[in-house]
Amino acid sequence: MSLLKTIDTDPSFAPHESGPLPERLISGDPTYKTWAQDAARGETINTGVWEATPGETRSIKGETFEFCHILSGVVEITPEGGEPVVYTAGDSFVMKPGFVGVWKTIETVRKIYLTVS
Repeated sequence: MSLLKTIDTDPSFAPHESGPLPERLISGDPTYKTWAQDAARGETINTGVWEATPGETRSIKGETFEFCHILSGVVEITPEGGEPVVYTAGDSFVMKPGFVGVWKTIETVRKIYLTVS
């Protein structure tokens, strides 16, 4: 097992396709594609590429820490009680455990993610 993992930003294998939980959907009809690429420590650490089409959902991180690096597209994230922040290609950010807010995909977004649960 290699301890070095390159994240393929344009994977050739089929993604897992899904959508938001109905209770988290605010507007639109977003669809998600996830290309999971690695897991560690009993699957508590996960990395890969995720893509979403336009729509607006409630984001609730619970106990999960998530690092995101935007590859393409535009999102607006509004923390509960805070101001909206727009992220585009090349931007990186972290949503810490306990984060609650609104994730609005303005243009289909693709990101690299790393989650720690």
